[in-house]
Amino acid sequence: MQNILFDLDGTLIDHFSAIHRSVAYAQRQLGLPESDYATVRATVGGSVPITLGKLCGTAHVEAAIPYFREHFAEIMYDDVEALPGSDWLLQELKAQGHKLAVFTNKYETHAKSILEHLGLARNLHAIIGTNHGHGYRKPDPRFTMEALERMDCASEDALLIGDSPYDYAAAEAGCLPCYLVATGSHSAEQLAHETNAAGIYANLRELGKALFSLS
Repeated sequence: MQNILFDLDGTLIDHFSAIHRSVAYAQRQLGLPESDYATVRATVGGSVPITLGKLCGTAHVEAAIPYFREHFAEIMYDDVEALPGSDWLLQELKAQGHKLAVFTNKYETHAKSILEHLGLARNLHAIIGTNHGHGYRKPDPRFTMEALERMDCASEDALLIGDSPYDYAAAEAGCLPCYLVATGSHSAEQLAHETNAAGIYANLRELGKALFSLS
């Protein structure tokens, strides 16, 4: 049995439309230029404050966060989709006896709601997100340690699957092997250039077949 931590946005689900619209809403409220979809998608991964810092400027982050969160809470079920292969991979891995969790910089309450809405929560042992009594976010090693503690496992018995250099850094902080898919904020070429991931795959189906020998 392995303990497998999955990132959420760009790995298991496509939530970029709602994120883009929430960023644009915050920018409008502050009188800032609106970022286009492609720019927002390429920026997501390091938590809301980091994303807004890059898109709104560091001087506007504190003012932008409440606007972003307000709008996101209103539209978070709009246009959200499970990425191809996500339900299949979670079901197959659970059937093989692996213990699975989502490990995300999303608010934990939002992550749970979205995963339940998409029918993915049933295959998960835990959903580990932010705002759980602390301010830790990936790639803070304390957040990776919390994930391992909540999975009740050691780093040598776990691995992380994500879509960005932030996921790679979070895995590295906990001495976990990291496998990445190019379905989120970075292409396979970018991931290969910016990380030393143990494996990089086009999508979850390719990962499942290559890494876990799933048919």
